[in-house]
Amino acid sequence: MSKSKIVIIGTGLVGMSYAYSLVNQGAVEELVLIDINKDKAEGEAMDLNHGLSYAPRKMKIYAGSYHDCKDADIVVITAGVAQKDGETRLDLLNRNAIIMKSVVSNIMTSGFDGIILVASNPVDILTYVAWKASGLPSSKVIGSGTALDTARLRFEIAEKINVSVKNIHAYILGEHGDTEFVCWSNAYIGVKPLKEVIDTVPEIEFGEFNDIYLRVKNAAYEIIKRKNSTYYAIGMTLVNITQAILSNENRIIPISVYNGGAYNIENDLYIGLPAILNRNGVKRVVSLKLDQEEDKLLKHSADTLKDLLDTMTF
Repeated sequence: MSKSKIVIIGTGLVGMSYAYSLVNQGAVEELVLIDINKDKAEGEAMDLNHGLSYAPRKMKIYAGSYHDCKDADIVVITAGVAQKDGETRLDLLNRNAIIMKSVVSNIMTSGFDGIILVASNPVDILTYVAWKASGLPSSKVIGSGTALDTARLRFEIAEKINVSVKNIHAYILGEHGDTEFVCWSNAYIGVKPLKEVIDTVPEIEFGEFNDIYLRVKNAAYEIIKRKNSTYYAIGMTLVNITQAILSNENRIIPISVYNGGAYNIENDLYIGLPAILNRNGVKRVVSLKLDQEEDKLLKHSADTLKDLLDTMTF
């Protein structure tokens, strides 16, 4: 892999799960950790460095400052207030928007001109906040969006029909939160539509897949109830997005992306849609043909996000 530099803002559980995955997969050459608690960032860097003899490649890992963002390829923002048990992602909005604007302002002061990847929740709203605060083109500011939800969906479908998760091609679209939905009309097992596959399995009815959707939608709440927060899977999801960018793959991933007119919904917002990612960020949003019900669900999700944005000032 060519020379690459990643800066992580926030060394909490999500940030460090991402960092740990980066190290174990040898996904980057230089990794910088920034946190308001400098001792924490330094300790995390030390701990990661001590495992480099077992990593697949040489890496430079250190605690830094916002000045280090200047020549970074990607700055990943995981900083923010954690989601509480029983609290929706959207309840986090006002608390985390203030943090996001401050963080992005510090990033841009360094002269940064790379790609910003937001993982803080509510990710769609905060990615919009980051874009506005940065002044960067929308193609260079993205959020993790529904990439994790989609991974959860594919796992659940694979378990249900006993097919490798790598052969499940299905997406969660919309808000990364309560109004997200499954795009069943574009779900495939290998090259065959999911609904056709189900028709060949007498013991499975398509109605059972609504339970899968509910498990996916409520997964974060269930995990938080049991262990207070989610972090391993989102860390690996962020690495997947990172590799698509650094390796210039033109890979399709459902991320929080600026819509800009790809679908018949509000244009001026960030929302979870499949997008082609490469070294320059978002090449374009993939326009799927949705059925009538999915059109309504996407519009509802977009309207929910737009209503929240309209209550904010930037």
